[in-house]
Amino acid sequence: MKRIVLAYSGGLDTSVIMRWLIETYHCEVIAFVANLGQEEDLDGIRAKALRTGAVQAEVVDVREEFVRDFVFPALRANAVYEGTYLLGTSLARPLIAKTQIEVARRHDADAVSHGATGKGNDQVRFEVTYQALRPELHIVAPWREWNLGSRDALMAYAEERGIPVPTTKTNPYSIDRNLLHCSYEGGPLEDPWFEPEASMFTMTVAPEAAPATPRYLEIDFERGTPTAIDGTALSPAALLAMLNRVGGEHGVGRVDMVENRYVGIKCRGVYETPGGTILHVAHRAIESMTMDREVMHLRDSLVPKYAELIYYGYWFAPEREMLQAAIEQSQESVTGRVRLKLYKGSCAIVGRRAEKGLYRRDYATFESEDVYNQADATGFIRLNALRLKIRARRSQ
Repeated sequence: MKRIVLAYSGGLDTSVIMRWLIETYHCEVIAFVANLGQEEDLDGIRAKALRTGAVQAEVVDVREEFVRDFVFPALRANAVYEGTYLLGTSLARPLIAKTQIEVARRHDADAVSHGATGKGNDQVRFEVTYQALRPELHIVAPWREWNLGSRDALMAYAEERGIPVPTTKTNPYSIDRNLLHCSYEGGPLEDPWFEPEASMFTMTVAPEAAPATPRYLEIDFERGTPTAIDGTALSPAALLAMLNRVGGEHGVGRVDMVENRYVGIKCRGVYETPGGTILHVAHRAIESMTMDREVMHLRDSLVPKYAELIYYGYWFAPEREMLQAAIEQSQESVTGRVRLKLYKGSCAIVGRRAEKGLYRRDYATFESEDVYNQADATGFIRLNALRLKIRARRSQ
């Protein structure tokens, strides 16, 4: 290997990996930083990479692509892993790996590297993407090669070489942030009985500290994709950023769960997903107005598998693409407006409308109408109960 592109964040792991790659493989290392809306000093991270030994450092803004091509397709599928996790990290990793490969091509690099551990999901997400898109590249996974087996060992390595890192014994969390969420793992959270400290959270206020006055929002959808807030059209990244701000102010979107990693380990994670939570609630609401019942039920039966594929790292696999095609077909009529109320951590639907919806008040009303013959239900019930009637008579 003559040149390695490292997916670099400036945190403890990748800061140590940068120096370790140089010392171990005696080759050039190019640092690649993906701007996913993590609200960090990216210029400072780039400068740190150069100080740590990178021959070049490149920051690529992928915020619009992230929301448009990864977050919104998953939203149209109502993708949730194990009923709780909105896949914030899982959706970002294949985009980081895809862009990393593009950087490697521009710089004529023959290898790529990442900071994922050998215990987690990210190693699969990165490396499956590398092999799906450019299988000839060498892959270096330091956590599976070196003898630095703990965060304490990494901090000692960094201290010996004068590498500044943000993780300390007073800030022990492993944090991943992007436009969709912020996740927290490690440190005291490894005790699943431990309640997270209020100071840990960065995107949301505590629900009990949220304003006493509710906030109303209206979100427009076109074919399952959110396009406007309160009548103002916004780009995908701007729309999600606005919902993050508003949802965070009202304490919406906190999740604390123990999840099943792909490698077989259970792990405790705490997540903040304010904008994503609002969009999922709103998307479900507009679907209820516009989507055929059998299409909805069939699509819903596919969601656990779809979410699992994303969580495991198979975004660029043919089975995910096949499911995505079916999901896009299901969204053809999902157009309309949803009204929500945010209040102290809750996100409630208070209105929905769709010009071409399937909801018909003249059919649904409890008042008098002349479009539905209630007597037709007699034969409907008899035919659907026939097998149960025969079964009951057999047992008698």
